[in-house]
Amino acid sequence: MMMDENFMQLALFEARKGLGLTCPNPPVGSVIVRDGEVIGRGWHRKAGGPHAEREAIKNTGEGTNLTGATIYVTLEPCSTCGRTAACTDAIIEAGFSRVVYGSRDVNPDHIGAADEILKSVGIEVVSGILEEECEELIRGFSKRMLMGLPWVIAKSAMSLDGRITRPEGEGQWLTGAEARVEAHRIRAEVDAIVVGGKTVRRDDPSLSIRGEAYRSDKEQPWRVVLTHSGRENLPVDAVVFTDEFKDRTLIHEDMSLESSLRELAERGCNTVLLECGGVLMRQFLEQGLVDEVAVFFAPMLTGGGDFGFGVGEHLKKSLALEKIQVKQLGDDVLFRGVVRR
Repeated sequence: MMMDENFMQLALFEARKGLGLTCPNPPVGSVIVRDGEVIGRGWHRKAGGPHAEREAIKNTGEGTNLTGATIYVTLEPCSTCGRTAACTDAIIEAGFSRVVYGSRDVNPDHIGAADEILKSVGIEVVSGILEEECEELIRGFSKRMLMGLPWVIAKSAMSLDGRITRPEGEGQWLTGAEARVEAHRIRAEVDAIVVGGKTVRRDDPSLSIRGEAYRSDKEQPWRVVLTHSGRENLPVDAVVFTDEFKDRTLIHEDMSLESSLRELAERGCNTVLLECGGVLMRQFLEQGLVDEVAVFFAPMLTGGGDFGFGVGEHLKKSLALEKIQVKQLGDDVLFRGVVRR
């Protein structure tokens, strides 16, 4: 069991390379082991491309005899033909004697089917190895498949007194360069970024991935502007309407927040990032649509009127976070956690 966990950790390392790249598919990693040695590694790079199992088989080298080897996969191998052939077929053809995977595929076309297919031809199947870690990696995909909604991350940068703006004349940024680089890394995890019309009018954000977080194999996220006043009340020269990625900008006019998220899920978006102002952010929270919170705290007090999560009455119930991560970024601190349901 310990050996299985060690090799599954390697498969998870491969899978994380695909985080944010595989929409509408989940990120998946795989390693192939024979006589206790890793002889092949692979990860799913994009929808329509080879799945992790086939990548790992290819990377063992042409003509490599895999009879009797074990393949580790973070997700239950697919068993139907879509844009690519079924991975169970590749596993059987290669001659593996053992398959070890982490989490079950919640896709109703796949769930549990691989076990039956592989066992029917005498292949040993072990499942649930590092299941929690494997499921966490595909949480956006799983939520979209089960609920028709993407995984939603609420991201904000604020001062220690909870404000998201600085006094007039001091500039736009609350956080320093290291925190801004990390913010782009978070953008690189997601398939869409949501803001309100007020943010477009006030800040004219680009909402694109830039700098060292940018990857040529990552399509820029959809940029979604929520508005009640219509397209005509948004600046025609805003960056999101004029830059090289303008075709990646969507306007959701007079849509409920849930409807907006469901429309993005129908586009195949597994994970969505909220970068909106405090009032809209609070509405997402109050409607129970936020799954994760990522807040960058800057070591300053600004006393401004714009709060990170709006103002007004208390929420009906406090939202507790779990799976907490705290990261120091220069003088700033990133606090990230999952909403406890």
